[in-house]
Amino acid sequence: MAEVVEADEAELQRLVAAEQQKAQFTAQVHHFMELCWDKCVEKPGNRLDSRTENCLSSCVDRFIDTTLAITSRFAQIVQKGGQ
Repeated sequence: MAEVVEADEAELQRLVAAEQQKAQFTAQVHHFMELCWDKCVEKPGNRLDSRTENCLSSCVDRFIDTTLAITSRFAQIVQKGGQ
């Protein structure tokens, strides 16, 4: 019976950790969106001009590239730590 309770607690901890990661990721995306908006959009309107569209696209590309680089580096660190 105690093993079942421990397994349930471990599963609950895993679910809580996953939800915390989702919340953290969502917060990062919102922060990123605000930064790109503030950097690229001078006057909100019905349409984006080509300059604004290119700026937003470049900002998103930099965000994705940086996120991938950081994720890759963390994966390398975890692999080295597990050896």
